Amino acid sequence: MTGFGEMMLSSMRKKVLVVNCSPVRNGATAEIVKIISRELSKRYEVRDICIDDYKFSFCRGCRSCHETAVCILKDDVGLVIKEFEWADIIICAAPSYWADVPGQFKSFIDRCTPWCNTHEPHASIGEGKTGYAVVLRTGPNMAECERLIRTIEHYYGHMEIKMNGSLGLCLVANREDAVGRTEEIKEFCSKI
Repeated sequence: MTGFGEMMLSSMRKKVLVVNCSPVRNGATAEIVKIISRELSKRYEVRDICIDDYKFSFCRGCRSCHETAVCILKDDVGLVIKEFEWADIIICAAPSYWADVPGQFKSFIDRCTPWCNTHEPHASIGEGKTGYAVVLRTGPNMAECERLIRTIEHYYGHMEIKMNGSLGLCLVANREDAVGRTEEIKEFCSKI
């Protein structure tokens, strides 16, 4: 298939955004993002991004977005939101930093208040999006992974992204540990 046929097929394929929610571009979370992206690209159009590649300020809590659905701060948050708007499926991959998502990702979540469905007016990233969470930690306690999954699920709910599944990975401290979990990650991807 060439030319127009490839374009048509590409436009019909679902679009997946895989977000590395870690500030580390080459660590365990980045490796998991690579595995997920490689596996899903067999069936979907896939993009992956690293939250730390974007520059944005902390939310100031001014609540002006509650009146306007627009943030007063001008930075890269809009670039990340464009990626969310592009995608049909969003997968957030986050390591545990003190039993929660990394601060960079939490700061991004805070800045999504203009799109949050708890006030009117609010902006929208589009309807019908589904989301997944993949979380990892170095220790053996799955309860910590579940806490991160709940954070991402809570975020998705306010962004009107339907949570469809999650994967918690314990005892993942580095890239090699992530590579050792490839089959488990592929199995998870088979359900997306």
